[in-house]
Amino acid sequence: MKVIDIGEMAAQTGLSPSALRYYEEIGLIASIGRKGLRRQFDPQTILQLSLIQLGRSAGFSLDEIRGMFGADGQPDLPRPELRARADEIDRQIRDLTKLREALRHVADCPAPSHMECPTFRRLLHIGNRRGRPLPQSRVVRGPGRSK
Repeated sequence: MKVIDIGEMAAQTGLSPSALRYYEEIGLIASIGRKGLRRQFDPQTILQLSLIQLGRSAGFSLDEIRGMFGADGQPDLPRPELRARADEIDRQIRDLTKLREALRHVADCPAPSHMECPTFRRLLHIGNRRGRPLPQSRVVRGPGRSK
């Protein structure tokens, strides 16, 4: 059976040896032995590490990810939790898309003052977390300009 040394595993996965040792310490992966002081891993561990990295990218905690592996180390993925996380990512994408468009508009707005731009004012209203429009009295019109 082919085994992978911790240094080679680190090189193949992009994780540091200390991360691999930590993942082993908290029970996410298991070494199959040692050669001298160097941990040895089954090649299947690469799949486990890929799933861990995917879970981390999706925002799952290491504790949550640990629960996604059965006692045998094989994935036992909770489909409802994965769907809920995908829904949350969709919400984040929508929010970030709105933010991107707002920033682009602000950067390219032709109005002499951003506060004179109706689109900018609407974006401020949308961005206000409480959902209330900004008070008109706070609108700065510039010197010599009236409401």
